[in-house]
Amino acid sequence: MITMQELKDHYRFSDDDAELLRSLQPLAAQHQDRFTEEFYDYLYGLPETAAILNVSNRTRLREMHTRWFMSLFCGTYDNHYLNHLTRIGYAHVKIGLNAHFVNAAMNQIRHFLLNLIDSNYSDREQRRILREATERMLDMNLDVMTASYREEELKKVFVSRKVESVLIKLTERFTYGLNLVLVLALAGVSISVVCLFVWDIVHIFRGDIEKAILSALGELLILWMMIELMDNEIKNLKGGKFNILVFIGVIIVAMIREILISTLRHDDLTTQAFLAGTLLILGVVYYLVSRSQKELGKT
Repeated sequence: MITMQELKDHYRFSDDDAELLRSLQPLAAQHQDRFTEEFYDYLYGLPETAAILNVSNRTRLREMHTRWFMSLFCGTYDNHYLNHLTRIGYAHVKIGLNAHFVNAAMNQIRHFLLNLIDSNYSDREQRRILREATERMLDMNLDVMTASYREEELKKVFVSRKVESVLIKLTERFTYGLNLVLVLALAGVSISVVCLFVWDIVHIFRGDIEKAILSALGELLILWMMIELMDNEIKNLKGGKFNILVFIGVIIVAMIREILISTLRHDDLTTQAFLAGTLLILGVVYYLVSRSQKELGKT
């Protein structure tokens, strides 16, 4: 949190500036009623600010704005004054007033004070130093008030980022868990395929050689498919990239097995031609994807 002294140093606001503003106090007191009237005429002219100035808080807000106006010329600008400005800023945030209107209202106040100085001081040099001191003070006030909006936005961003980070971590862990489940499931299916392969081998020795050999060959293709899938999932768990070729290859293997089974069933030529055509299309797709990945790897 910045101190009032640091704020004054940043804006080059000196003790001489403080004394110049103190010298304006009688003039400000003389015109404080006019300031209040003109300021509220401006606020009532804007639908967004007029909606906030309801009957119940109108008198209290007028008194608060008048006190703030006179505090500009108190001559003592310490951390107590800084805290007072900070509370005003948070009050604006609390009622939901957009920071745009705080800046716009300060611009109106700036014009009022500069015109007041020009109207009451004939000496050009005196007007210049009074105007500069007044503008520095208004700039510091605006800085502190709008800082409340920045802090509120940072709080929202911090909370949203924290929630987002937690959600991302939970999602990553959930996905990792699903991948583990998938690997275990593939391992279980692979064990089942091995059992089927052993069963087909037994059938070879029982005399049904042709059927058993083709069936065993199909089980080996499925086992190869399981190995490729598990290998891809393990690489994925280790942070590797998703390889679409593996899944296209799995489909190709499944189609080859289906063709073998179709041969054993003695399906009609239409069915076998359809399976062969599908296998051809999958082969073309595999080739095109493989070529595309190689070209991307070169670039």
